[in-house]
Amino acid sequence: MKRIILLLVAVSATLPVMMGQQVKYSPEVESRINNVENNLASWVNTGSDDRWNILDRMKKYNINGVSIAVIHDYKVEWAKGYGMADKGENRQVTEHTLFQAASISKSLNSIGVLKLAAKGLINCDSDINLYLKSWKFPYDAKSNSRKITVKELLSHSAGLTIHGFPGYEKGKKLPTLIQVLNGEKPANTNAIVSFEEPGKSVTYSGGGVEITQLLVTDLTGMRYEDYMQKEVLDPLGMTSSCYCQPPDGIKGELLATGYKGDGKEVTGKYHIYPEKAAAGLWTNPADLSRYVIETELSYKGESDKVLSPEMTKFRMTPVMSVAALGSFVFVKVPGSYRYFNHSGGNEGFLSIAWGCLDSGEGVVVMINSENWKIIDEIVNSVAIVYGWKDYYLPEEKKPVALSDNLMKSYLGKYEGFATRLEVVQQGSGLALKMGGSMWNLYFANDSDCFAKESAGMARFSVSPEGKVKGILSNGALLKKKE
Repeated sequence: MKRIILLLVAVSATLPVMMGQQVKYSPEVESRINNVENNLASWVNTGSDDRWNILDRMKKYNINGVSIAVIHDYKVEWAKGYGMADKGENRQVTEHTLFQAASISKSLNSIGVLKLAAKGLINCDSDINLYLKSWKFPYDAKSNSRKITVKELLSHSAGLTIHGFPGYEKGKKLPTLIQVLNGEKPANTNAIVSFEEPGKSVTYSGGGVEITQLLVTDLTGMRYEDYMQKEVLDPLGMTSSCYCQPPDGIKGELLATGYKGDGKEVTGKYHIYPEKAAAGLWTNPADLSRYVIETELSYKGESDKVLSPEMTKFRMTPVMSVAALGSFVFVKVPGSYRYFNHSGGNEGFLSIAWGCLDSGEGVVVMINSENWKIIDEIVNSVAIVYGWKDYYLPEEKKPVALSDNLMKSYLGKYEGFATRLEVVQQGSGLALKMGGSMWNLYFANDSDCFAKESAGMARFSVSPEGKVKGILSNGALLKKKE
């Protein structure tokens, strides 16, 4: 750990202060970077104004900082930062800036756990209580006499509670891991218990992942962050990353500050996550790309830096066709290429890592803000520019114009199911105003509409007499206020 801290301090002392790219690339790569920056795209093509510039979208979504690394032919082709790591300190994002990876931590954690299986210290199909020493899982009637396995913990099929963790403000008393598992103060989440029989369904549980954190420390006798550094991060070449919570010893200039959706700084700049396996990784896209690349190469049988190809294939095999062990794998219909990913969201931070099991392509995007839309748009742009097969398959829609009278009838405020929005005039058309966001509305016909920023259709509900009753979206009616 001392070596990694010294390295981080040394790197931070040499960081350039200018915004954006810190490395000069070849003209070909520079051209692709420029294309990615100017081809952000949504889920739908309308035939006009369907591609955007990254800085314009950051402004639209109130995004403070963005960091991107693009993987091409099993290598990090480029990495670049945009915007502010900390507005108050006038500190800009560089490719070295560290972000909270949040739930992407689970992907790396699964590698650490499976290394124990590779060494014969655990059997992934045996009762977890055979390996837990300092705490035992409290089985009850809801587990229906079924024992929970490590494989089920890593694939979110153990039937356990606690989706995620809110973290703790800096300066607040932190719980021990066992207090987190038991839901005892000062833990701010409930106990991790069964809600159904294990192996019955895939239901996301950060709580279950935290049990694997204890399993690692019980079996190795090491601090979790030290084990992960030695057995996973260092072998992957992720030498700027760590599971340090709090991140003591890392120079502050390297740490991005988190910002809420309204642009306000997270109290204390970021939250602390003693739930390290589920949410504790500090990293940057270039480092995290090394995990993606190793997964791709190992799956091909061409690398074994952390896991053997056989164990990697086991890790990347979906359970119940949904979640693999630490990642999500899917095939886009009608395509055949298999992509894997994990996303993350902590207080003031969002991120995603994408890779492909059938090619050497991928991307990692990390932001210190809470508007997810820009992440999807950036990934779509990378897929377009780099020609990802079977990935970017937008819906094609041709908008129609509404009559002035119909547009006027749709203007107004709508609310329902804890949602409030307003339809307003925007230029010659209509827009949806919700919170601090303003999205242009496009119409497929007189009643069915969509926004480029949010996938799916909505419908204006109109009575036989022509009175607008509300907006029907995802099966819920937002009623129009009189």
